[in-house]
Amino acid sequence: MKWSTVREHYPEKWVLVEAIEASSLNSRRIIEEMSVMSDFPDSRQAWTEYKKFHLAEPDREFYIFFTGNESIEVIEQPFLGFRGKP
Repeated sequence: MKWSTVREHYPEKWVLVEAIEASSLNSRRIIEEMSVMSDFPDSRQAWTEYKKFHLAEPDREFYIFFTGNESIEVIEQPFLGFRGKP
């Protein structure tokens, strides 16, 4: 599903989506196709559900977006690792 279609079907909602088709360009993640996993009236519920999905399947690409936004933007950041005790 394209972002414009998600916005039409879920107006003014927080949506948890999985990227089905995506690529990277200039440190940005371009999501061409996505699948809506769930929709929520507020962001807290969306984050709670996101954590469950991500913990169960960390290799899948999940995102939370608000459909009131005309476009979506995902900025890629390099993973620097964890800081531990010396």
